[in-house]
Amino acid sequence: MSRAFVFPGQGAQTVGMGRALAGAYPAARAVFDEVDAALGEKLSALIWEGDIETLTLTQNAQPALMATSIAAMRALEAEGIAVTSAAYVAGHSLGEYSALCAAGALTLADTARLLRLRGQAMQAAVPVGVGAMAALLGLDFATAEAVAREAAEGEVCQAANDNDPAQVVVSGHKAAVERALEIAKAKGAKRAILLPVSAPFHCALMDPAARAMEAALAGVEIRTPAVPVVANVRAEAVSDPEVIRRLLVKQVTGAVRWRESVAWMAAQGVGEFWEVGAGRALSGMIRRIAPEAATKAVGTPEDVAAVMG
Repeated sequence: MSRAFVFPGQGAQTVGMGRALAGAYPAARAVFDEVDAALGEKLSALIWEGDIETLTLTQNAQPALMATSIAAMRALEAEGIAVTSAAYVAGHSLGEYSALCAAGALTLADTARLLRLRGQAMQAAVPVGVGAMAALLGLDFATAEAVAREAAEGEVCQAANDNDPAQVVVSGHKAAVERALEIAKAKGAKRAILLPVSAPFHCALMDPAARAMEAALAGVEIRTPAVPVVANVRAEAVSDPEVIRRLLVKQVTGAVRWRESVAWMAAQGVGEFWEVGAGRALSGMIRRIAPEAATKAVGTPEDVAAVMG
């Protein structure tokens, strides 16, 4: 039975995340220092002492969540648990960048700068109020796709995140997403709720952001990861740097195939998923996708001690 390290996406951020790790592990502290230097600002001060509204802005949340994940990874490494102890790494949306950084495909400084740009480009792609995202609970992916198609009516409405067997997120123009809420309820959704996000991620409206990321990624070195990365848009492992580069561009407008990614890893013999970074949202999804698999969350020194057993 093998292990996978998985890395969370937006929504997991909390003020104070990673601070205890930085206090306990010099290597974790060094992560926040390097990210601050790469961005030319004290992002660590915002993460540890700022307000949640500013931290939640996507241009801040993306590098902040990555820094917290890599700090947790460095803490594990300080205890002798290397990334190569896993068969695979994977991350949810921005978490895919954390996974690539953890596996050595991207440097920490490049990852921080890419995620700052990704956040800025995603926010700039669509004026605030034009787009929306909604979670449809109790519908499978095929039904959610049908809901999105029916709701579109000439606008953009796509299934954006296939999170687990009973949670799919749709994204697109606000009016179309609001239509999807009603259609989903009529098709038997237990709940259909608008999400508090600032832009409609992972849909065709993000194309300007995809072009910005294509230009930025063209100037960044991507190395072969130390362990294969299960890509969001493929739901299978990739290691070729040029394939990784293309898929990171595609990921901006493409669906996050998280349910399929976890199921694929489970089918390859992964029986243990370690969620590295802030929160436990992925662990909940994984338990619903692969109930037989064990999950562990690693976001504090106490968590590190617990997994060390």
